[in-house]
Amino acid sequence: MKSLVHLAQIVFAAALVFTFYSAVIPPSHALQLVPWDKAEHFIAFYALTGLAAAAFPRRNLLWIAVGLSAFGAAIEVVQGLPMVRRDRDFWDWVADTLAIGAALAPMLLVWWRRTAPR
Repeated sequence: MKSLVHLAQIVFAAALVFTFYSAVIPPSHALQLVPWDKAEHFIAFYALTGLAAAAFPRRNLLWIAVGLSAFGAAIEVVQGLPMVRRDRDFWDWVADTLAIGAALAPMLLVWWRRTAPR
């Protein structure tokens, strides 16, 4: 089990780097999965959230959500820097945060069912 968690941590770290890199390179060089920018943000952060939950199984899900949402906000700040030449967009961060919530919702329901009084 410990080796699977370690593997999940490596994959999560690689996904974080890939996501950040994709966010700061010129848009013409970026991999485009779907034609709508907000959907790409949603897909990326949904996947990052699942990977983070697997990589840090003992971490509180709220902290994972806060950390990933802050990462999404940081990306938007960096994109707004003149040297990056990308557009800062509040709604991109909203898409990121909605994806985090959507990915965590089933996990929270499982937790709630396990801890609810019978």
